[in-house]
Amino acid sequence: MKPLSPADALTFPGSLLSPDGRLVASYDLETGEDSIEGYRTVAYQPGIFNAGIKRFSIDYRTTPDVHVVNGMGVTLGDSIIGLTAMSAVKHAFPGVKFTLYRPGRAPAFVEELYALAGPLLSARIMLPFSLSEVPDSATVIDVGNHLFWPDFAALPMIDFFLGALGVDASSVPSSQKANRWLASVSLPALPAQWRNQPYVLFCASASTPVRSIPRHVRADLVDRLVQRYDLPVLGFGPVDHARYVDVQSAAVDTAHFLALIRGARCVLTCDTAAVHAAAGFDVPTTAFFTTIEPALRVRDYPACRAVELSLPQLCGIHASNQARDIALIERAYSDLMRETFPLPDLAG
Repeated sequence: MKPLSPADALTFPGSLLSPDGRLVASYDLETGEDSIEGYRTVAYQPGIFNAGIKRFSIDYRTTPDVHVVNGMGVTLGDSIIGLTAMSAVKHAFPGVKFTLYRPGRAPAFVEELYALAGPLLSARIMLPFSLSEVPDSATVIDVGNHLFWPDFAALPMIDFFLGALGVDASSVPSSQKANRWLASVSLPALPAQWRNQPYVLFCASASTPVRSIPRHVRADLVDRLVQRYDLPVLGFGPVDHARYVDVQSAAVDTAHFLALIRGARCVLTCDTAAVHAAAGFDVPTTAFFTTIEPALRVRDYPACRAVELSLPQLCGIHASNQARDIALIERAYSDLMRETFPLPDLAG
């Protein structure tokens, strides 16, 4: 197959093969200084499975050695759910060994999650990596650049990742889709002042402004939490409220961030990693959604109450910092603050 153009290489729904035969993540090309000339697709190489190109099914009873290339994204939320899909496979087929190939330039805090998930993975290899060094006997699945797969915006995310692994999502019970593998992860203790002090957690920032809670309503939302629970409100980043405590400095890494979520009596957040982490620890949550149907993210989270802001103009947008989009978000949240919305009951 002839090489892709630089633009097509960055948006192709799969991983790439460099001119010298190495597996490469398009994310690494986009965020680095390497030339984007001469790259081909991995998905059309013999023996490579890619559900974004052609759906497939794998019988994991007879497939013990699985190499997943470019899974499961470069954001914390996607990674939590992608690892949940792998956890579901290992729960049903404990003998399966996953080798995971990760983008070499993925954010450090995301890679920390994969280190915490150690028991799910037999090995974690950073890209680029020579395709010729992948064992001939391995089953190789490409999950590269999944943001550009049509199903990513059309399916619940856990069903998407299960399908990407060749699993019929309907065969996996909902209880295996709620990120509960996180509960078995070894996490650090809470900061001393919060070990015996109940608190609620406010997580307002997503990886993109279009999914974040606007700054102009954050103090009002904290006040609602205080009025409802009469507890300190912890969060990440400044908010001007007397009962709010910025614990950003305590979240020194992903493990400490997860520990703060696990220790909360409830969480108020948006469409971000916190909602997926809270589900893994069964922490009651209210989450706001602006650009995607909530069921596509939180369908399998029984402790989560979703609040959908009606913004059909932004439906399906994964990321944006455009002024016109942010203005729509700010207006929608201003309208929301004139209404009541469900807040969760506290965890016991």
